[in-house]
Amino acid sequence: MDSPPPAGRPGRLRLVPTRGARPVNRPVPVDNPGPPPRHELADVMRKVAQGDQQAFSTLYDALAPMVFGLVVRVLRDRAQSEEVTQEVMIDLWRQAARYEPTAGSVTTWAATIAHRRAVDRVRSAQAAADREHAQAAREHTTAYDEVAEQVETRLESEQVRRCLRGLTELQRQAVTLAYYRGLTYREVAQTLHTPLPTIKTRMRDGLIRLRDCMGVTT
Repeated sequence: MDSPPPAGRPGRLRLVPTRGARPVNRPVPVDNPGPPPRHELADVMRKVAQGDQQAFSTLYDALAPMVFGLVVRVLRDRAQSEEVTQEVMIDLWRQAARYEPTAGSVTTWAATIAHRRAVDRVRSAQAAADREHAQAAREHTTAYDEVAEQVETRLESEQVRRCLRGLTELQRQAVTLAYYRGLTYREVAQTLHTPLPTIKTRMRDGLIRLRDCMGVTT
């Protein structure tokens, strides 16, 4: 039972039946009357474990709004919350046979999976941001490092001022922000309202021109 049946009714998420495919986000119903009684959901889950697609549709209608509500309180982002809600419902389809009624209600089980998925998404996003920040810091400190060190020691000299005037406006602004104020590439990009790849290119070209102008060897 690797793939859940499509749940493509209007007004709710459409589950994509292929592993790894990006979800197609549709609104989660907000007028759902709430999950059926505990014993009824347990019976629905038993049928889902047997591959009953109609039972899964019933399960989806009963739990998706609750799952979405839990997830969106953690993520604070509707689009991401809809994606995670899909992931949770797929988990319920795939793991239905593992559900043990004696361990708790289906609703509690679904809520536990939803919370774990939402927290994992937050941690993943934070880890990606940390990696990007670390990479930016490495680029800032290593790109043309020998040139930068010599330039920094002579920023107040007339030669540096003359060479800076030979740069384009964007190159001059980027180099000045980086080496006078110590901003990272990303902070320079944000300050100048310019895409990060453009700033990296202008910084590289600007440092090369400074090196050539000042006669610095690497």
